[in-house]
Amino acid sequence: MSIIDEKSIFTAMKQDGLFAVRDQIAFDHLFSQQNRQCAKALLHDRQKATKYRAVRDQLFDLLEIESFDEIPALINDAALREQRSQRAYQLLGNLFGLSGGLPEIQTRIHEYMNTADAVIGQLRSKVLAPYTSHIEISNEIETSKNPVDLLLIVFDDRYHKKIRFEAKRKLVLMGLAGSIDQRERETDIENKFSAFLNFLNQYVWSPQLKIGELDIAYLASHHDGVDFSCTHVEVLDAETVKHLPPVGENEKLTLVKRRLFHVNGQEIPVYVTVRKKDSAAKVLKLLRKNEKNPAVAVDDELGLMAVLDNVSHVKRFVRHLTRAAVKAGSIMILEDISDTLAGNQYTATAVGSSNQTQMLKFFARMGGLRVEFIIHTNPSYLNYRYQRGTSHDEYEVRRLFDSGVMDFLFPYDIYHLDMQQVREKQIVRFRKVIEQG
Repeated sequence: MSIIDEKSIFTAMKQDGLFAVRDQIAFDHLFSQQNRQCAKALLHDRQKATKYRAVRDQLFDLLEIESFDEIPALINDAALREQRSQRAYQLLGNLFGLSGGLPEIQTRIHEYMNTADAVIGQLRSKVLAPYTSHIEISNEIETSKNPVDLLLIVFDDRYHKKIRFEAKRKLVLMGLAGSIDQRERETDIENKFSAFLNFLNQYVWSPQLKIGELDIAYLASHHDGVDFSCTHVEVLDAETVKHLPPVGENEKLTLVKRRLFHVNGQEIPVYVTVRKKDSAAKVLKLLRKNEKNPAVAVDDELGLMAVLDNVSHVKRFVRHLTRAAVKAGSIMILEDISDTLAGNQYTATAVGSSNQTQMLKFFARMGGLRVEFIIHTNPSYLNYRYQRGTSHDEYEVRRLFDSGVMDFLFPYDIYHLDMQQVREKQIVRFRKVIEQG
């Protein structure tokens, strides 16, 4: 389901919908051609009419007005805007379950606004890096954090169409950020993340190492000339790498900082990254899933990716985890297991995923936590990084473009970017960086 098709739940954001940002706004032309077309569309589509009224009534309630005709007066009355702003902060604070006085609520709402800006910033920093000048946020919007001011900008004809669209977009992303924060507070995610790290340090990693101590190693690999899949890999220590000749064609040298775990008298190395998905990444996931409820769409808040030398070590690591959980006082249950390390085809369900992906993936429940585990061998990890069609950089491009998120956030009539062409150029660009960088 695409976020920009007829089943999109983000009714207010659609540039081909009833709340599209037009070139001009005129409140004194009640029977304009545009208004007549909108009325006709609502008359023939009951569901669309219901969605329209829901968005309109929410807007009226936030501004404390009864009709669009009252908006110009509110725009021109600074004292009235301030009064409505304070009321709007309280309403939004109650919506997101925030406690405290007005200053505390304002601070938290402004944090949501910062997350909204961070969503665009995250795209500018990587997936759309060559187009950063095209999509940068207007100064007037980036500096504005007052929800009433932003909402009034949407209906203020003194502002250019791009600025009015970005004001609306910021409000929509702010709402998602607020829902995410509410969910995190309800699930106590910060304390759970701390508890998970403590579990790893106390029960999983070798007690012979200090907390945070890592062993530097390199994966020296050769790759196929056709699809750049890994054909051979060797683990080298840092000293050996110092004396290697320059990396040749179809070769890579990949740094891995490895920990150790102890099994049956043997110390086994494992490269591990642990992450708590940040708010901007969660907002993007909600958009990709065409969903506003974080409890439904974001099931991988806590995650661990591990890379081991071979499948035998993978099996030992999983068993070590379950035994460590018992030592910590909880049984560990593995759910939604998918194992394609032996070459089985991966059943891709997410937009942009490749059926050729090789990994062991599952969710582990223990001690009140639910953590996503993705486990690789050295070759499958290198394919995850570098193979054509399956590399994570390509996947990141495909899932954002193919889900409609890019067209949703940067509609063509405002940003003049053909997202299909941008998609293809960015995949080529990432391939060049991977294979020649």
